[in-house]
Amino acid sequence: MNTFIETGLQDEILKAIQDLGYEKPTPIQAKTISHLLQTENDLMALAQTGTGKTAAFGLPTLQKVAPANKATQVLILAPTRELALQITADMQKFAKYIKGINIVPVYGGASIENQIKDLKKGAQIVVATPGRAKDLLNRGRLKIDQINTLILDEADEMLTMGFKDELDAILAKTPQDKQTLLFSATMSKEVERISKNYMHNTEKISVAAENKGAETVEHIYHMVNAKHRYEVLKRIADMNPDIYGIVFCRTRRETKDVAAKLMSDGYNADALHGDMSQSQRDYVMKRFRNKQLQLLVATDVAARGLDVNNLTHVINYNLPDQTEYYTHRSGRTGRAGKKGTSIAIIHTREKNKLRDIERASKIRFTQKQVPNGAEICSNQLMSLTDKVVNTKVDNHQIEPFLEEIYHKFEHLSKEEVIKHFVSTEFNRFLNYYKNAKDINASENTRDKKSVKERRNNHEFTRLFLNVGKKENLTPLRLIGIINNALDSGNVEIGKIEILKNFSFFEIDSKAAGQLVQKIGSEKFEGRDLSVEVANPGNGGGERSRKRDKRKRTKSFETSKGRNRSGRRR
Repeated sequence: MNTFIETGLQDEILKAIQDLGYEKPTPIQAKTISHLLQTENDLMALAQTGTGKTAAFGLPTLQKVAPANKATQVLILAPTRELALQITADMQKFAKYIKGINIVPVYGGASIENQIKDLKKGAQIVVATPGRAKDLLNRGRLKIDQINTLILDEADEMLTMGFKDELDAILAKTPQDKQTLLFSATMSKEVERISKNYMHNTEKISVAAENKGAETVEHIYHMVNAKHRYEVLKRIADMNPDIYGIVFCRTRRETKDVAAKLMSDGYNADALHGDMSQSQRDYVMKRFRNKQLQLLVATDVAARGLDVNNLTHVINYNLPDQTEYYTHRSGRTGRAGKKGTSIAIIHTREKNKLRDIERASKIRFTQKQVPNGAEICSNQLMSLTDKVVNTKVDNHQIEPFLEEIYHKFEHLSKEEVIKHFVSTEFNRFLNYYKNAKDINASENTRDKKSVKERRNNHEFTRLFLNVGKKENLTPLRLIGIINNALDSGNVEIGKIEILKNFSFFEIDSKAAGQLVQKIGSEKFEGRDLSVEVANPGNGGGERSRKRDKRKRTKSFETSKGRNRSGRRR
């Protein structure tokens, strides 16, 4: 399918997408539009951010809406306010030449009364976040008993964000004969559960491989010791004077800290995280979209649904806890045929994690040296020179001041004037980087503190966790659970043992109590998490001690029948 004309879309829709400059459907659009216009079967589509999902489900859905019927016919659920508003804006553009279609977004953080008024006017299409949709359903203000299409966009993220109960409540109130479209970047157990319980005659399509960005996104990494991570970020920004990108951090606390440091050091940056009010988020995003900010520091969850064009860089201040999140991040640059760069700042113990991302995402990272002072100063100087050369001169306005300016410069030669001018604008970089050290780390080096040294310097508490290999828990995902619960990536973690149905791990004793208290509000693969101290002598760890004893007994009995080579005696 080479053009949208071949899809079978009606003339009004074709005219609207022609105005938007759309010519050739993306792979997800070609497959989804064809499916929706030809069959009523449910559809599960695996597709990443940036593949054109909104047009894929939005264009054929509009064609099936009856404008004369004011009842809600389509419900689109999205994980965040930003994504809901983006979908609404896109759908309104697609419906530009279709009279009588009303598209209403409903989401948290805004007046529910105003949204109720909008719904009363009639809305054939409602775009909602799960929490606000459930609230409006309970109030009897959102009517979905007549919908013929239900769309779950970024279903995996809605479940990751804890909307399982809301989704179940909403889906249970929808008609049995509707068509359900589920879009997800990953196929988690919870996504499979939704599909099994609420979808029928489901067809599956996957275009994940089309979103790797291999041709338009350069994937590179800088390897440094962890203490130099922020210095690397500054050097990346200084090396690229026209940078316009997102810096991804693992936790809210880290996001705040990094953004605060950047702003304190004079960079055009700000943060986006879950602790911000909606008005604060709107203010930051308006500045970022208007390019008043060059760097937006954000968590993965906070950045969900952000659709910003022409990003030059995505910077992974920390690699994501889940490998598939890297593709979500890097897919935000290198769009519409433009080149983009995704940079990972890693320390010496993260090489294996990088390789996991390569295998899962089918991309290849290139290691590059952190820019040194001479390279950065050269780039900044050339950028300044280009800016001066390309500055538009208004002779009429500047003419009255020239005589006095010439008088002040008359004792200086042309070369000296240039030197003085450049120094005025450029001395800050020269002074900062004149003694800049090489902070690159070799793949063969290790952080100064070995595991043994870390154990000697920290008192660890051994904890029991109620999930294990059966729930696809890995050491990497366990570390992510701990970081999210503590809202920190700095806590010391010792030995990790992941068994079939449960796990043990060691953590700095100073953080153990806080983790036990906070992790109870977390979920993993749809299961409530619980943690208790596994140290003997503590009544709260009786269950874990018994399990631990059984594990050690089994391990001892197995080892008794083997010699050192592993063969049975």
